[in-house]
Amino acid sequence: MPNSHRRAALALIVASVLFSTGGAAIKWAHFTGWQIASLRSGIAGLTLLLLVPGARRGWGWRPLLVGAAYAATCICFVLANRLTTSANAIFIQAASPLYVLALGPLLLRERVSARDVLFMIPIGAGLALFFLGHQSAVATAPDPPTGNLLAVASGITFAFAVVGFRWLGREGEVHGATSLTAAAMGNFLACAVTLPMALPLGHHSPADWGTLLCLGVFQIGLAYYFVAKGVARLPALEVSVLLLVEPALNPIWTWLVHGEVPGMLAIGGGCLVLGATVARALWPDPLP
Repeated sequence: MPNSHRRAALALIVASVLFSTGGAAIKWAHFTGWQIASLRSGIAGLTLLLLVPGARRGWGWRPLLVGAAYAATCICFVLANRLTTSANAIFIQAASPLYVLALGPLLLRERVSARDVLFMIPIGAGLALFFLGHQSAVATAPDPPTGNLLAVASGITFAFAVVGFRWLGREGEVHGATSLTAAAMGNFLACAVTLPMALPLGHHSPADWGTLLCLGVFQIGLAYYFVAKGVARLPALEVSVLLLVEPALNPIWTWLVHGEVPGMLAIGGGCLVLGATVARALWPDPLP
């Protein structure tokens, strides 16, 4: 394996590990969900502008439109993590390919193959498992039903964001806009939209502020820096598989930090969602 390929793969693994710390950190900070959603995104937007040159190019209505979907994803994901388990929040969001399958033909005129539909069946079944049975409220997941619904919303809005990222790429990165431009604009939009609900901030410990800074600087900002380093040198297949490190590790960090244990149905649903996604990524399309 060439050194450049190895470095790119390592960059994506580091990005995935950083992304995966979100669930545990969101539950750790003694801020409200709205405060975390607002301040985390504001700090992340500034970090992206400082670290990633691509995030400073091509600001306009196209990346703003895509950024709005990404902003909604960030907000819903934070609120979901505050109400349900980290495993539920990340695995339910990870079912977003199910919605991309429906949106692709409508918005991008992409053809859907029978193989794609086949792999969506276990993803849909895995998603359904999260809503079967009763999940008791605990300190780290005080309202699982509402949190699960917000996680569904984050999966749907993330599907719109993914389709938007593809649209920007298909347009040849119109006027210099990239997915990183949309991510930066989306973070600032998320910060602005949630700020009225976040104020007043009140008094918080240095540990709380440190956790919030870590969320913005490392969990999003630095993670996207490594994503930018990795995606340009790796095929899409390898990128998609390496980024699955995030949903795999996310519940583990929350279990280690908070002792939060997902239910058996959630574990089964997560295995179906991730397993189907990995299988589809590793199963190459037939030659045209």
